Amino acid sequence: MGNSAIHCESLSKRYRLGERPTNSFREALMNRLATLLRRSHKGAHGNDWTVWALRDVSFDIREGELVGIIGRNGAGKSTLLNVLSRITEPTQGFAEVRGRVGSLLEVGTGFHPELTGRENIYLNGAILGMRKAEIARKFDEIVSFAEIDKFLDTPVKRYSSGMYVRLAFAVAAHLETEILLVDEVLAVGDAQFQKKCFEKVRSVGRSGRTILFVSHNMAALRQVCQRGIVLKGGTVVADGEINVTADLYLATVGKSDAAVLLSETPSYYVRDVSISCGGAPVIKTMEQVEVRVTVTAKTDIVEPGLYVCFQTLENMRIAGLDFTDFANVPPLAAGETMTLGFAINDFPLLPGSYQMEVHVKDTARAKYEFVPQSLRFEVAETPVYGGRKLDYWFGLVALNATPQHERPRS
Repeated sequence: MGNSAIHCESLSKRYRLGERPTNSFREALMNRLATLLRRSHKGAHGNDWTVWALRDVSFDIREGELVGIIGRNGAGKSTLLNVLSRITEPTQGFAEVRGRVGSLLEVGTGFHPELTGRENIYLNGAILGMRKAEIARKFDEIVSFAEIDKFLDTPVKRYSSGMYVRLAFAVAAHLETEILLVDEVLAVGDAQFQKKCFEKVRSVGRSGRTILFVSHNMAALRQVCQRGIVLKGGTVVADGEINVTADLYLATVGKSDAAVLLSETPSYYVRDVSISCGGAPVIKTMEQVEVRVTVTAKTDIVEPGLYVCFQTLENMRIAGLDFTDFANVPPLAAGETMTLGFAINDFPLLPGSYQMEVHVKDTARAKYEFVPQSLRFEVAETPVYGGRKLDYWFGLVALNATPQHERPRS
């Protein structure tokens, strides 16, 4: 392993569908009967009642690396972290982990609901293998970061999910484990706390600790991680520099994840909504972006129209475009299909997660109809302003500016 913190070789995990933990004779009997029924059903219909969550996963992670685990839901990301945390055992292969592991895999992991926040800090630290003196040394930092001072002596069963995750993350990030595993659980926190967590993860990484970070937020992974591992169907399909692997993942997400299909308004069937950059789904700041909306008219439409609005995930409007400000569209007969859209030069949104709201219109009749689903999309990092990569410190939009300088004449 050399200086490896984590070494996985041919790691595989198989689950048997419908099987539950056995804690009693009755449950063992029920599991046995279910197994017999599955075998009988498989013999009659050829169905397989097992699923491989991980299959032949091999990689090395060096000490101090910050690695993003990328993939769709069901790709095997959480199963991988569960195996590395020793929550579950692999079916085949092995994973060697050097050092104490701190995990934040779901809200309240390692917490006892009847104990207070104070007591759970010490309990969680003990579970992570920390001495009482080590926990006490970090105690004030944990409480301050979690922002639960007033509720420190309240049983955690009375905490909200946001309070739970703040305390759980604070404990995992501040106690001095060599390896930190963080799942998508941070998504339940508010935007301000997520930003705070990402900064903490980056500072933890700079201290030399190894971090595995699971998230669907590519912008967050680009900010925090150096390397990305892409999982698909339980296998590793890419492993490399984070910007390369994140772009590869976004490019393979495909139209099924980046389109609103067969939505409906009173006047239209909405066949497709898409946003792309040069025909590719990886959208980058200051490049040309195309928005396309394909609709079929339910009735005769006198003057078709389209309005799109770009928003944050908290529904704050950033910018909008209305087709009638640019051109008039000929009438659309019932049953006819048309694609409307925009080509946006120098797309100004900085790296991050956004959504696009869509309204379809019959402008002549003053009919403005909201498409029920909004389209979520990611903007990837790209070099601008002479090569610098901008992050959230620059806000939400990039300004296409020309620098000027002059000296007063003497």
